[in-house]
Amino acid sequence: MTSRRCPAWVPLAVLLLTVGQLAVAEWVPGIDRFADKAFGARLVAYPLLMLLAPALWWLLVGRRDRFAPPPYGAFTLVALPFLVDVTGNSLDLYDAVVWWDDLNHFANWLLLCAGIGLLVCRTVQPGWAVVLLVTGLGAALAIGWELGEWFTFIRHGTELDTAYEDTLGDEALGTLGALVAGFAVRRSLRGSVLRA
Repeated sequence: MTSRRCPAWVPLAVLLLTVGQLAVAEWVPGIDRFADKAFGARLVAYPLLMLLAPALWWLLVGRRDRFAPPPYGAFTLVALPFLVDVTGNSLDLYDAVVWWDDLNHFANWLLLCAGIGLLVCRTVQPGWAVVLLVTGLGAALAIGWELGEWFTFIRHGTELDTAYEDTLGDEALGTLGALVAGFAVRRSLRGSVLRA
C-alpha cells in the first residue's frame, strides 16, 4: 500500500489564506468584528509561527539530508489552527456561536499537536511516550497561549471577571485535543513502521 504525500501547495495555500484574511482585518476600515482583537500583531506573529516548523525542519533535517522529502502534511497541520482562528473571526463565529471558542481550543490543539508530533516523534519509543510527549507539549502550548491572551486582551479589558473560568476551560480543552493528537500520532507512526 502506497501512502500519498501532501503536496507542497497545500501548506502554502493555508499560509496565503491566513495572511490574506489578516491583511483585510488590519487594513480594510470599518469592519467592527476585527476591532480590538490585535490583528496587527497577528499579521506579524501568525505567519512567523506558521513558518517556524518548516524553517526548523529545513535547519535540522533538510540541510543535512537534501533528499529527505519535506513533511508537507505535518506543516499543514501546524498551520491550520491559525487559518481556523482567523476564519472564525472573519465569519464572526466567536461572537455568533457560543461554543465556537471551546471547539477551537480542542480542534486547533488537536491539529497543531498532531503536526508537531509527526515532526518530532518519528524515533520516540515506546508508543506511550509519544502520547505523553505530544500531550505534554500541547499542555505547555495551551498555557503559553492563555498567558498571551491574558497579556493581550484580558488584563486591561472587559473580560477580567470571567477570565479565570474561561482560561481553565481553554487549557483543559487544549490539553484534551493534544491527548487525542498524541494517540493519533502514535497510531500513524506505528502504521508507517509496520508498512516499512
